[in-house]
Amino acid sequence: MKSVEDRLGDFDAFSDLSPTGRGLLTQGIVARNAKRATAILHKGQPVSGAYFVLEGRLRIYTISPNGTEATLYFVDPGEACVLALNCLFNDLLYPAWVQAESPAVVAIIPGPVYKKLFETERAIQDLTVKALSTLVYRLMNELEQVHASNQKQRLAQFLLLHSAADGVLRMTQQQIARHLGTTREVIARLIRELVALHLVSTERGAIRIRDLFGLRRIVVPVSAAR
Repeated sequence: MKSVEDRLGDFDAFSDLSPTGRGLLTQGIVARNAKRATAILHKGQPVSGAYFVLEGRLRIYTISPNGTEATLYFVDPGEACVLALNCLFNDLLYPAWVQAESPAVVAIIPGPVYKKLFETERAIQDLTVKALSTLVYRLMNELEQVHASNQKQRLAQFLLLHSAADGVLRMTQQQIARHLGTTREVIARLIRELVALHLVSTERGAIRIRDLFGLRRIVVPVSAAR
C-alpha cells in the first residue's frame, strides 16, 4: 500500500520536488479518511496545514443567517483547498465550512512544512499560485451566475457542470438546493418545469438529462448568444 508521500507524488507538483523537498514532505504529513458528509473544517477554526485531496471531493460552502447553505467551490483529487492556504499564509481563521462531498482521502501537510516547501520549491510555488488563480476564477464565475442568471438558469448550469458522463446527476433535490443556496421546494418546482419541457427526467435520488442542447439553451438563450 502506498504511503501518503507516494500518493502525493502521483501529482505533478510533488513529483517534481527536489530530494531535500521530498525529505521535508515526510515530516508530519498525515492522511485523513472521511466518509461522505463528514465535516473537515468549520468556520472560525484555526488552520494547521495545507489540505490536498487524494481521493473523492470536498465541498466548501457558506451558511446564511437563516440557515441556508450555498456552495462556494469543490476541491477534487490533485487540488488544494485554497482558502486553507490563504489562512495558513495570512494567519487567519477559516472563513467557511468544508465537508466531504463523497468518501474522501485528504493529505494534510503541516503549516511550517508547507511554508518551507513554498520558500524552496518552485513546483510548490507554481501550485500555490495556480490554486489561487483557479479559486478567483471559480468564485467570479459563481458571482456571475448569482447576479446574472435566474434560478432556472442556475439549476440548468449546475446540471450541465456536475452530471456524470452518462448524463445523470446523482443528487437529491435537497442536496441541489444546498449547493445553490435555495430551498428544496424551489428546486422541486424548477425540476418539474424542466421535466414538462422534456429536458430532464427524474429517478430516485437522481436527475437524467434528456435534451442536452435544450438545457444549454436555458443557460444561454439563443437571443443572448447572438
